[in-house]
Amino acid sequence: MSKSPAPQDPAGFTLPDPIKLMDNLSKALQVAAAIAQNMAEHQREDAGASDGAALKPIEPVLKTFTEIAQSYAQHPERWAEASFQLWQGYAQLWQSSWARMMGEHTEPVVTPDRSDKRFKDPDWSRNQVFDFFKQAYLLTARWAHETIANTADTDEATRHKANFYFDQIANAMSPSNFAVTNPEVLKQTLASNGQNLLDGMKNLARDLEAGHGSLRIKQTDMSAFALGENMALTPGQVVFQNDLMQLIQYAPATEKVYQTPLLIIPPWINKFYILDLNPKKSFIRWCVEQGLTVFVISWVNPDARLAEKGFADYMHSGILEALNQIEQQTGRSKVNAVGYCIGGTLLASTLGYMAARNDERIKSATFFTTQVDFTYAGDLKVFADEEQISLVEQRMARDGFLDGKEMSNAFNLLRSNDLIWSYVVNNYLKGKDPMPFDLLYWNADPTRMPAATHSFYLRECYLNNHLSQGKMTLDQVRIDLSKVKVPVYNLAAREDHIAPLKSVFKIGEFLGGDTQLVVAGSGHIAGVVNPPEGGKYQYWTNEKGADTVENWLAGAEEHPGSWWPHWMEWLADRSGKKVPARDPELGKLQPIEPAPGSYVKVKGN
Repeated sequence: MSKSPAPQDPAGFTLPDPIKLMDNLSKALQVAAAIAQNMAEHQREDAGASDGAALKPIEPVLKTFTEIAQSYAQHPERWAEASFQLWQGYAQLWQSSWARMMGEHTEPVVTPDRSDKRFKDPDWSRNQVFDFFKQAYLLTARWAHETIANTADTDEATRHKANFYFDQIANAMSPSNFAVTNPEVLKQTLASNGQNLLDGMKNLARDLEAGHGSLRIKQTDMSAFALGENMALTPGQVVFQNDLMQLIQYAPATEKVYQTPLLIIPPWINKFYILDLNPKKSFIRWCVEQGLTVFVISWVNPDARLAEKGFADYMHSGILEALNQIEQQTGRSKVNAVGYCIGGTLLASTLGYMAARNDERIKSATFFTTQVDFTYAGDLKVFADEEQISLVEQRMARDGFLDGKEMSNAFNLLRSNDLIWSYVVNNYLKGKDPMPFDLLYWNADPTRMPAATHSFYLRECYLNNHLSQGKMTLDQVRIDLSKVKVPVYNLAAREDHIAPLKSVFKIGEFLGGDTQLVVAGSGHIAGVVNPPEGGKYQYWTNEKGADTVENWLAGAEEHPGSWWPHWMEWLADRSGKKVPARDPELGKLQPIEPAPGSYVKVKGN
């Protein structure tokens, strides 16, 4: 005998078993009470362990909104106009909703962006109640941004901060984040008799325990991946190491290789294996297969013992020492170099240092999503004013480093709907576990940063923009980027939220050699890690160039697929003749351990 389907209400929602629903909700509340007790105990422990430092990260937020409020206080007529516009929008929405209730067809007053994934469920539009919640929320958010934009007597930096802070508040308050105002969650709650909420509370307790009282949202199944087992699999050897880095030489995949080796300098803000996630996505493996002798710097995950290591140390013990070791290993004194993100900023700074010393060991430079001028550095500039840098320096003075989760949290805030709130809904409201995803494993595997290095970077680059102004000094050498004459391949990503296109574009204005700009589709990671076999995205070139990024894009030619072959064609012209392949196990440097090495396996939090 077949089981009869659960009854449904007129709106299409499954009616629950009231006894099971109440039982699961009761159990969920018990778990929530235990969570609250554990959090209170952690707070007492943290307060007892505090050294008394005045760490108050809310102060910059309050200060920013106070400046916006003061502007309107001095211009009450502007506030009256803004208030009228808000209530006018609400009135229009109410009239539209009433007409729809009477059976009329009405167009929405406001719609979400096409890229907004929060309101994809059909009931957000089909069900009048949820549609009203959605539109009221979107109206309020749009009005707030317009109100911030129309303030008088406030500078662009203040408005930028206010918009960013408001986005974080608005994203948190979205109706999609609450069980009773999210149709997907409500349907699942009724259909499962609240089992999803009970499972979600258990997931919340698990994530709080993993964060030792701080919420560490699980973005993927961390047990599904292991370095050297199903990630970072390209064969190679660590052929040198010091206290800041391991130098990996990868095994050749061809009988002949280009004469000039390739040195890849990844960022130390995160780990190098983003370029070697798996064989199908690996930029490193692909380079080896093109006949390149590939060396990669794997930065140390520092602790308090390296607190005083500075930017110049990363230059000397990182790039310059790598050049010394590559020459000893291959007999070649010159290399082509690739710098990714802050690794590219270090590469540009090092090239300026080398130019001042007449050191010509780097033949060409490729920059992946790299900034040297931080005027248009995007939302990360919100965290780089004097007050917030001072807060970070207080924490680093106590520990000797910036904890990996601090930077990870900042990056997640840049895309909080995708990297925070979507997982809040999935993990805690729907009660589901996230799917295994290698990229999100890497994203959740952060590194620490030495206090001296990170403070220098924040102040010299983000706060004072000294590198672009020729005012930065490394080891008592003033860095003048205009003296850097090597040819440059400058890769920007069109949707980059960490190193915005407008900012990366400016590299060509400061370096003194020929620069070829290429713009990849997608963002900071997917724009770079885009193998030809994947057939995703596209890239743009403009052989004529332009004085602004807008003009450059207007005259650019779009090409389907990956930019990797285009770059390889550019690099091959600068890589010399073919020579017998170089086996890292047969070189002058004694292999220390197989790739990916041990430094990259050290956890950052």
